[in-house]
Amino acid sequence: MSLADLPGRLRPEPAGPPAARSNPRGDHQLDGLALDPSRRPKPAAVLVPIVRRESPTVLLTRRASGLNRHSGQIAFPGGRVDEADAGPLAAALRETEEEIGLDRSFVRPVGYLDPYLSGSGYLIQPVVGVVEPGFALALNPVEVAGAFEAPLAFLLDEGNHELHACEWSGRLRQYYAIPFGDHYIWGVTAGILRNLFERLAPGRRSP
Repeated sequence: MSLADLPGRLRPEPAGPPAARSNPRGDHQLDGLALDPSRRPKPAAVLVPIVRRESPTVLLTRRASGLNRHSGQIAFPGGRVDEADAGPLAAALRETEEEIGLDRSFVRPVGYLDPYLSGSGYLIQPVVGVVEPGFALALNPVEVAGAFEAPLAFLLDEGNHELHACEWSGRLRQYYAIPFGDHYIWGVTAGILRNLFERLAPGRRSP
């Protein structure tokens, strides 16, 4: 598919505040786990940066090893939505500039994916943006250890989507994984890419 088709396959607006999401996407769905109704997830946003190249790519980061949560994992740039942010889009662009120095003038937002509930208690709103070539990155070493691009076609190939499992808190938990060379893309990041696949794959459009 062409990048020009993206807006018609994505949510035109964010899904709404966490209170409006009674059963968000998340790894808990793979395990059939019920959510605690008293749990109040913290709002967060990430940018899913699709770079407009001859063969489009997705820009990903490796989180710094010194972080308290998700250290060393492959991730999209993003973070918590602050009170000063106008919404998920503003938060995603701000965090992207802070983490990897990608100037928002290179980013054209085209829509939203479904919110994703992380095991660490964040309800993440993914913002899909087309990134024009010619940008320069300036990584914040406190948060980001590296950045790389992976072919969009590879990430959206269902044959590369694997279900892995590990024991966590005394329970066997399942999660999506998309191994790419030396990079192990898994958990929230792989789950968000799976949602992107479902929205873009012919005949599998999400509601």
